[in-house]
Amino acid sequence: MEGYGIILSIILGAIAGWIAEQIMKSNHGLLTNIILGILGAVVGNALFRMVLGATAGGLIGQLIVATIGACILIFLFRAITGRRNRM
Repeated sequence: MEGYGIILSIILGAIAGWIAEQIMKSNHGLLTNIILGILGAVVGNALFRMVLGATAGGLIGQLIVATIGACILIFLFRAITGRRNRM
């Protein structure tokens, strides 16, 4: 989440993590949502830059990118650990 302050990054991370939690039908807490959202933004931005050469701009664009990245992280966690519902 380039160009955003720490507080806004935490808020966007929490929202993106919560959305990913709902999409992936997972169950975890607020701190995990924040971490997933922020790390999801890093993963999502890296993937978008590799595939498209650019990333989405603006708050909504970054929220979408972070949510996609967080969903990928939840999927990878489940694939590695074999867990289904909890993180």
